[in-house]
Amino acid sequence: MTRTLIRENPSIPWFLAILAAFCLGVTLMAEATGVGMLSTSFVKTLGKTLCLCLVAIAMDVVWGYCGILSLGHMAFFGLGGYAIGMWLMYARTEIIVTGSLANAPIPPTPAEIEDAIATQIFGVVGANEFPLIWAFADSLALQLLMVVLVPGLLALVFGWLAFRSRVTGVYLSILTQAMTLALALYLFQNDSGLRGNNGLSGLQNIPFFRDTPQSVISIAFFWASALALALGYVLFAWVVSGRMGSVIRGIRDNEARVRFLGYHVEGFKLFVFTLSAVVAGIAGALYYPQAGIINPAEVAPIASIYLAVWVAIGGRGRLYGAVIGAAFVSLLSSWFTGGGAPDIDLGVYEIRWTDWWLVLLGLSFVAVTLFAPKGIGGLFDLVARRPAPTAAPARTRAEAAE
Repeated sequence: MTRTLIRENPSIPWFLAILAAFCLGVTLMAEATGVGMLSTSFVKTLGKTLCLCLVAIAMDVVWGYCGILSLGHMAFFGLGGYAIGMWLMYARTEIIVTGSLANAPIPPTPAEIEDAIATQIFGVVGANEFPLIWAFADSLALQLLMVVLVPGLLALVFGWLAFRSRVTGVYLSILTQAMTLALALYLFQNDSGLRGNNGLSGLQNIPFFRDTPQSVISIAFFWASALALALGYVLFAWVVSGRMGSVIRGIRDNEARVRFLGYHVEGFKLFVFTLSAVVAGIAGALYYPQAGIINPAEVAPIASIYLAVWVAIGGRGRLYGAVIGAAFVSLLSSWFTGGGAPDIDLGVYEIRWTDWWLVLLGLSFVAVTLFAPKGIGGLFDLVARRPAPTAAPARTRAEAAE
């Protein structure tokens, strides 16, 4: 089975080897484990980029292989971040509250501690008690389960309703965007239970490692993100291989014909959509502890549109293309918006890349769509399919005799 998988996806060993070499190089140059050439903030940027590569692969399987242009996958990404963020914020606040009440003349009761934690977390939105959705916030195991269940159940219910109604094409894209917009608008409300526009902050402070420097935590999350990306790549390579992969591609190319052949099209689409949502949630759960904060803006529809742009630039229909697109755009965005790119003074006008970056990204998307529809990943196809030089024709016996 492994040989068959690699034979159908020869990019797997190459990808894993390049990823391993990259991780080793970053580890040797990081502050905590190497010579200190890479700062802690940049290691976090690289770790976040790996998480974005993972959600880009999930998006590519849905769009590039199955033909479903989902404009809501960053909602699943954000839900995974909120799920783990609730536990991180609860556990960190519990440590602070417990420490401050330790010297009280009368030891506080568990109810008083819980009330103090709730006030500390929700005082910013004028509340002092835990909403129902925080019922399991004190349990790491249950919140990790929520990282998988919440995005998965939302995708399962939404996909079942949409696919059974045979909504396809641009109408399905609009529905996914509407779902994302509704979720973002709900999260912006203070009574949503997730602190409204304030979001969840301080997520970089891991409760079990209070005395561990951020340089060590950053490299640990970097390796965890790399491991998740490697497993996700192999998982989706298996999904798009064999008979299942053929059916998925058939749905993309001609859904009616696949249905006519007797395949349960809705079941395949629902499986791919739900699985990709679960993986997106896992990617979000790894991303936001490295980012340190999550707010409803991260779930807004524009974020999912950016995700589609990354996949298109990298080359949809290729797992490695999604990785290339997400890594390329993410790192370039950090460079342009983080002050790495020098502003250009034209005399009458000064180009500030923090203002023009999105324009540059849009122009890149248009250029790729018009002139390189296969994206950056298509360049690898040209190299792989380059015909070998033809050998000189052998001389005939008559020519040899002469």
